[in-house]
Amino acid sequence: MAGDSSAGELTLGPVHAEHERAGATFAPFGGWSMPVSYAGTVSEHNATRNAVGLFDVSHLGKALISGPGAAAFVNTCLANDLDKIGSGQAQYTFCLDESGGVVDDLIQYRVSDEEIFLIPNAANTAEVVGRLQAAAAERAPELKITDEHRSRAVFAVQGPKSAEVLESLGLPTDLDYMQFLDSEFEGSPVRVCRTGYTGEQGFELLPLWDEAATLWRALEEKVTEREGALAGLGARDSLRLEAGYPLHGHELTMDINPVQARGSWAIGFDKPQFWGRDAVRAEKENGPSRRLYALKVTGRGVLRAEQDIYSDGTKIGVTSSGTFSPTLGTGIALGFVDVASGVKKNETVTVDVRGRQVECELLLPGLVANHTR
Repeated sequence: MAGDSSAGELTLGPVHAEHERAGATFAPFGGWSMPVSYAGTVSEHNATRNAVGLFDVSHLGKALISGPGAAAFVNTCLANDLDKIGSGQAQYTFCLDESGGVVDDLIQYRVSDEEIFLIPNAANTAEVVGRLQAAAAERAPELKITDEHRSRAVFAVQGPKSAEVLESLGLPTDLDYMQFLDSEFEGSPVRVCRTGYTGEQGFELLPLWDEAATLWRALEEKVTEREGALAGLGARDSLRLEAGYPLHGHELTMDINPVQARGSWAIGFDKPQFWGRDAVRAEKENGPSRRLYALKVTGRGVLRAEQDIYSDGTKIGVTSSGTFSPTLGTGIALGFVDVASGVKKNETVTVDVRGRQVECELLLPGLVANHTR
């Protein structure tokens, strides 16, 4: 669906009109016109932590790999080990280049041995699909690899009352973390996965793109009944920062590999083949030159990306993301610290905020308890 005159060349999602009706403010993100907030980021953040938030993240990409040996093929390309999960399970993984840089971080759904469904980040979908198509043309020409970006919408229902919302609509909730089921709502297929990007218990729902508005309106009604809220990109960012989740382009880039970003748990180091294998194995064996940490302001100030981190007057790193934490009531950030500095968790550092040194505690990512598992 092409963007209208108000959105310029930006792409509009399948329920854009619903966001307009709800009074959302919009901003460009990954080539899409996205709702940033409705009633305000802090209230939407708190509603998600305390009740339930409803997010439209249909800008996320979708891709399908199908045919004999699809799972085995994908397992030679992407970093995590697909053999660790079975049909009906999903897995966080990386698409790496040969230097170990992160082309994208994404979720892979193992539908069967012959069907893998991917959810990449919006701006990276074409690149991920192109790399898989090129590899398949060389090694597995029998496979079909398609960009399914507008095949399905993606709605995230997140928070302690998320299961109540789904149950009220007859959708399945008895799922283990990262398990999915194909269900229906009013006769239309909906894929339901127990996952999310907020640190709360939650689900992601994938209805058909052209039939998504019906499900969105039903979810909105049930969320509102439970003192929840529609939530935009602003709350999504503050929630993921509290939970310590990386964002591609900030904590994961072509210059920041997953070992540095504490993502080694999502790499199948023992697999005989995947893109970037030698580079990330060497990084792990030799030890990363920098490591990702969380920062919590103990004085006064709000942190942002690309601010220098100091210890005893010496620069030791830089922030990659930052915001105000509604849950903690203070500024927080993620950032990378040079291992050679010797500075470790629980030590006090400062961050240069427009020439003022703001005192912070250096901690492991995940400042707010993670309830996803």
